[in-house]
Amino acid sequence: MRFEDQARSVRRAARMWLRPGDAVIAPAIAELAALALLLAGVEVVLLVDGPLVSIWQVYLFPAVGLLYVGAGLFAWTRRPGNGMGALIVAGGIVWLAAGLVNTGLAALIAVGLVVTTVPLAVAVHLLHAFPSGRLRGRASRITVAVGYFVVLVLQAPLYLFDQGEGGPTTVLQIADNHDIGRVGHWVQDAVGLAVMVATAVILGGRLRRTEPGKRRILAPLTGYGILAVLFVPVSGIVVQAWFPEAGLELAVAQLAVMAGIPVAFVAAGLSGGFARTEDVQELGALLSAEEGRPALRAALREVLGDPSLDLLFRVADPPRYVGRDGAEATLPAPGSDRSVAEVRLGGRLVGAIVYDATLVADRGLVDDAARVTALAIDHERLTADLFASRESLRISRARLLEAGDAERRRIARDLHDGLQTRLVLLAMLAGRSGAGDDTAAELSAGLQDAITELRELVQGVVPATLTERGLYAAAEELTDRMPVPVAIDFDPAGGKLPLGVETAGYFVVSEAFSNAVKHSGAEEMRLSIGRYNGSLRIEVVDDGVGGARLGNGLRGVADRVDALSGELTIVSPPGGGTRILVEVPCA
Repeated sequence: MRFEDQARSVRRAARMWLRPGDAVIAPAIAELAALALLLAGVEVVLLVDGPLVSIWQVYLFPAVGLLYVGAGLFAWTRRPGNGMGALIVAGGIVWLAAGLVNTGLAALIAVGLVVTTVPLAVAVHLLHAFPSGRLRGRASRITVAVGYFVVLVLQAPLYLFDQGEGGPTTVLQIADNHDIGRVGHWVQDAVGLAVMVATAVILGGRLRRTEPGKRRILAPLTGYGILAVLFVPVSGIVVQAWFPEAGLELAVAQLAVMAGIPVAFVAAGLSGGFARTEDVQELGALLSAEEGRPALRAALREVLGDPSLDLLFRVADPPRYVGRDGAEATLPAPGSDRSVAEVRLGGRLVGAIVYDATLVADRGLVDDAARVTALAIDHERLTADLFASRESLRISRARLLEAGDAERRRIARDLHDGLQTRLVLLAMLAGRSGAGDDTAAELSAGLQDAITELRELVQGVVPATLTERGLYAAAEELTDRMPVPVAIDFDPAGGKLPLGVETAGYFVVSEAFSNAVKHSGAEEMRLSIGRYNGSLRIEVVDDGVGGARLGNGLRGVADRVDALSGELTIVSPPGGGTRILVEVPCA
């Protein structure tokens, strides 16, 4: 239970250690950390109870294995799209398995003998795969494959024939034939040396083709890796021939040298602009993944190291740049500290990366990011184009509504100030000139009726109260004319509302009241109007029969609200009354 508790603790710690953006790989990383700790703990127990007496031999193999796993998990979380982290972790698991050769259990000794030299092949694999974690070129793939052949297949004669009486007991030994074991050992050394020579030649060629900045990182790493892998077999031969009593010191030295490999690879992989370049190359693979795909702008910000980086998308009708929400955007002025990298796909301009030139001094790095992410940016551009088209349509509708409202106000003003005034004067003249005359009285009454109807018409076009005193007064006037009691809750403290917002709010209240009177059978209603978080919020609630739908009247209200970037919500379950909620930005 002790190691299970430790494993759970490591799993929790690993989940806390991971950054939020790594949530997709967090479970796998945590489980691997817990598994490695559990294996190392079990191995320590087996080694303590085994035939070894040296504290170095008990703890060094598990310690090196955990060092590999820890370094690999760190690299994996920092750069999830890179294969180096997973490869280093695999090397750590192999180290833990190789340490089983020092236990006292025959079956586990067999496992350790099979994989005891595999860490050397993993180191060769790391050298060829650095920095992306993927093997490049046929020569590297062949060399690495031969390396694994050397440590897995050519290792077989040593544990099948050459353990002898002095060696550990193993269930794999089929005969005690030292000659076969010795020949196998020399063949393994020869082919292994050929693998290292090929590795040196391949990596030397890469160094010559690498730019000076990266060469300063690659050259020491490559040299250390090759020397470390050669040190293990060569030192073994030298010590066995001239210093056979120094077995413990040899084991400690070999393990110490090999322990530096994961640290060197992680340090080189995460260093400066070298890591940035590789992260840019990995970004394309991450963005094309079916699951765990990061947000494009957030990924670019992290990779390029600029938290202010922004993405703009090029739309064609009319040609302009827009943001993710479809709102029109402008490029920074020349000479400012903001720079622009155009994004093209097949020669077609699809967007632009706007970044801080003081934070990202290497323009080539941004251009690389633009090329790698061009397809993903084009996909997001399609979404932005849809938003931009909708925004253009909304603006057009808003302008039409604004023009219509302006025309309503003009007609109402003309009717009120012109025709209504003339009718009032005519009614007064008819009353004066036709005293006692039935015809004059009838004419005066008809003019009064015409004046009343005209006033109702003007009120229907644009209420005078709305234009003169605002939405709250006009809404209160509507409640006074309602045949059912309406409880009101007004909060006009936010100040005067824009004219278009007030007009939309009035039509919302008017239509909601009209529907309640005609269809709901409500006995009580409630009206709330106020400003909240920069928006006008109107809520109309009745206790009627419910079942209200977006009919012709409410459809017109919904269109008006949408044109102002507002939202209309209708909740009207059958038998449960109706609630109409509208929120319209006041900006």
